[in-house]
Amino acid sequence: MSGAGLPLRDVHVPPAPPWWPPAPGWWLLLALLAAALVAWAAWRWRRDRRRRLAGRLFDRTVAAAATPAEQVAAISSLLRRAARRVQPGADLLAGDAWLALLERDLPGGGGLGEGPAGLLRDGAFRRSVDGREVDALRPIARARFVDWMQRR
Repeated sequence: MSGAGLPLRDVHVPPAPPWWPPAPGWWLLLALLAAALVAWAAWRWRRDRRRRLAGRLFDRTVAAAATPAEQVAAISSLLRRAARRVQPGADLLAGDAWLALLERDLPGGGGLGEGPAGLLRDGAFRRSVDGREVDALRPIARARFVDWMQRR
């Protein structure tokens, strides 16, 4: 038996598995990632749409008011409607309690101060309201309104 038999060969390593197509687990992970991305994009789109619609509502309502005093009254009315989304009964607050609620967590770090705050407190009841004061109040009140309207 010496010399007769099968010749022995070295052990051969099988080839590495191909990188394509991936294993089923990778497909599942990719599908979950795509679903999460679509859900995030839909949430973001809805949030931005609500923000745009609230901004348009604010701008249309304030622009429909003829005088600066009517604009202040419209701004106050819009803010009180939106305040109900944040705190039940907030639309019934008056004076300093109402102004404190308006300034709480204001986007942009506050800014109502005494001028715009005083205008919201009694501007709708003044005989004459300066248009520049209303112009200073409008962007701050709009930011507060949009912020409150997108909360649930």
